[in-house]
Amino acid sequence: MKNIKIYIFLLSISFSISGCNYVDDYQDDPNRVIHVSPDFLLPGIQVSAFKNIDDRAALASRHLAYINGLNVYQYYNWQRGSFQLYDNIKQVEKMVEEAGRSGSQVYVSLARFYKAYYFVSLTETFGDIPYSEAVKQGVSYPKYDTQKSIYKNVLEELKAANLELSTVTNQISGDIIYGGDVLKWRKLINSYRLRILMDLSKRSEDTTLNVKQSFAEIINNPSENPIMESHSDSGLLNFYNQANNRYPYFNSNELKTAFYMEQSFVDKLKLYKDPRLFKMAEKKTNLAGIDNSDPFSYYDGLYGSGDLGANSEKASSGLASRIHPRYFDDPVNEPGILMGFAELQFILAEAAFYGWINRDVNTCYVNGIKASMNFYHVENSDVETYLEQPVIKLQSGNILEQIMNQKHIALFFNTGWQIFYDQRRTGYPKFNTDGSGALNGRKIPQRWMYPSSEITNNNTNLANAITSQYPGGDDSNGVMWILK
Repeated sequence: MKNIKIYIFLLSISFSISGCNYVDDYQDDPNRVIHVSPDFLLPGIQVSAFKNIDDRAALASRHLAYINGLNVYQYYNWQRGSFQLYDNIKQVEKMVEEAGRSGSQVYVSLARFYKAYYFVSLTETFGDIPYSEAVKQGVSYPKYDTQKSIYKNVLEELKAANLELSTVTNQISGDIIYGGDVLKWRKLINSYRLRILMDLSKRSEDTTLNVKQSFAEIINNPSENPIMESHSDSGLLNFYNQANNRYPYFNSNELKTAFYMEQSFVDKLKLYKDPRLFKMAEKKTNLAGIDNSDPFSYYDGLYGSGDLGANSEKASSGLASRIHPRYFDDPVNEPGILMGFAELQFILAEAAFYGWINRDVNTCYVNGIKASMNFYHVENSDVETYLEQPVIKLQSGNILEQIMNQKHIALFFNTGWQIFYDQRRTGYPKFNTDGSGALNGRKIPQRWMYPSSEITNNNTNLANAITSQYPGGDDSNGVMWILK
């Protein structure tokens, strides 16, 4: 708890160290802290990585719908992204620098994880990005590395981090995620390795990547590669009812007034008679035609690709459910999830379905559902009733879609953009684009265009990267290497 209280101050220190541009050197500044112990830098880095609850991702992932204007994320009409995460990487590099100064190797190992996380986030957004020359002093125009080389290097970095941490016997000072527990960190890192390998599923036959073999090696050697074993191992950032430590949407008037449940998502939960709906949504206020014997009849949503005017009218008539008030009324609410046990189980179910590992698909699938239900504090008896439904049991010919549908539910309004990227990779769950409000030619974007700052600051390298990847130019519908 003490660490939680002090990280507010530490964040201000870390921000004073970071620059504004991802190619900036660390300039001398007499008013800036020069040397900070790495355990003082770690909490700010952790908050930046784990605090990834994002309403934009919830709109794009057909979890929520928005009525206060035409939202580009809901209607799939976004354009350019941001390289802001390079500032976060600079913070991690600063921690490495301070760890080298103090001889604290454990922070160098953790830095491998955080840099991997940020670089993967960037390459998932754009495709090729600056990697090997990024945030290096003296490099003003960093080259763009291929997405393949980035994933290959990131996997090597994570493997090294796990190996290095296996020799650490002391607790990690400054750790606000696991309280310094090194084994839990290894479990998260190895579970995250599995996520990345699954992200490469379309490249699983590439012999230079060895995706399937690497996945199996992690699973088949748990003593060297421990992974999450229960919800208690999940990578979570807990929130507290203290200034700057509260749930990120606490007291958000816009979330309260403009965000409603998405109709196709609600329809799925109603079809499944899923008790998690009651934890996610508020009953609609217009109760005309409600069946008092059916608690699910009290809920409805707004169609994600539907006409904005029609959606707004439906909402104002009380015929749609808002997101549950706890998301804007509760300062603690639920933790932010970088990666959770439920997600891992669905990854294992998918891997078993592909034949990458010798595990039972159904067992992993059921474990994922149970882990998600546990996160939402659903009673065990209700969970068992849910699992006995024919619509929930795995059906031959529909297994992958069922796995991804359940993963979609489990990652509701949490874990950043991961479920959107999973849908982009697998095609499941099916996100509607057939409504009259859909933009972008009724297509779901595949990526973000590069930041306009790159056109000004690094145009030659940017132009080469675009030419080598996207024949049609820098377009949000361009298909990056990982998806081909």
